[in-house]
Amino acid sequence: MSDQDLKKTPLYDAHVASGARMVPFAGYSMPVQYKDGVLKEHLWTREHAGLFDVSHMGQARIRGTDPAKSFEKVVSADYQGLKPGKQRYGVLLNAQGGIIDDLMTARPDDDGLFVVVNGACKDNDYAIIAKALEGEATVERLEDRALLALQGPEAAAVLAAHVPAAADMVFMDTAVLTAFGVEAIISRSGYTGEDGYEISVPAADATRIWNTLLQDERVKPIGLGARDSLRLEAGLPLYGHDLDETVSPIEAGLNFAIGKRRREAADYPGASRIGAELAGDLSRIRVNLKVLEGAPAREGAQIADATGTVVGVITSGGFGPSFGGAIAIGFVPPALAVVGARLQVIVRGKSQAAEVVASPFVPNRYVRKL
Repeated sequence: MSDQDLKKTPLYDAHVASGARMVPFAGYSMPVQYKDGVLKEHLWTREHAGLFDVSHMGQARIRGTDPAKSFEKVVSADYQGLKPGKQRYGVLLNAQGGIIDDLMTARPDDDGLFVVVNGACKDNDYAIIAKALEGEATVERLEDRALLALQGPEAAAVLAAHVPAAADMVFMDTAVLTAFGVEAIISRSGYTGEDGYEISVPAADATRIWNTLLQDERVKPIGLGARDSLRLEAGLPLYGHDLDETVSPIEAGLNFAIGKRRREAADYPGASRIGAELAGDLSRIRVNLKVLEGAPAREGAQIADATGTVVGVITSGGFGPSFGGAIAIGFVPPALAVVGARLQVIVRGKSQAAEVVASPFVPNRYVRKL
């Protein structure tokens, strides 16, 4: 895809004005880094507050007589049991129990469900959802909204200066609030392992709100490069890398995405496969690896056992600036997915020692109720 064919988020001009290096991502021209570079942006977010443009993501409203019940035809989570003011992670499943996409679904108000999906998947996702819900519920894509993520230990104080009610929210709370003079859909969540918020605002107001937040000395703009290293340290899977249509939520270690009521009813796509996997019938499972020597193991690198036999593959990998070393996510047989297990990664034809470690690599700092 040429640069001319790439879509632009409402914040494109603001990124260019800030000296961002723009790259193709999910069909959009997106900032991979700003002037400070990926390492400094990563550490700034861990220590202060980073501001991310995630407007390429798909935002939509699902409305109907019982939108949650209808939506459950194609997803894994218990959305009928989702309380007002809350959001829940789930996965969109194919008939074989593979993951078409992972998504967040919320009840911020009485206007149906608010759904956010990955940018590269959104056209396919919403076509699948709309077809499955036809005659019961409607899917309205919110093309006129931008999405900002404010992440880091100072994010709450920064946002509270503009939206006092945001300070009372806890992890996975969601609400429609007046913010910066407009109606915003705000959730206390994110993709970095840090405390923070995702803020949906009208596209026409996005640049003004972006610049207002950046006037706070605690806030800096952060690009896709640091977003990826932050989510990797948080042990969070990325669709198209760690997740795809061949991977089930159980293989991906996302058992929590299958609601208890849904497990008992077995009324979701791929329930026979997923039910068997929940009972232990698994050939592979996602693990976190610490690379003990040599270069970082990148996506596609092979994983071998102690004898040198190839047993799996790396799906995400790189250097963890806050972790202080090379880290990776990959898939191995369940018998090897034990914390402390010693494995090898094959990097440029050379074996390097690695060890299975617990997730996340860096402790999460979500704010929960006491």
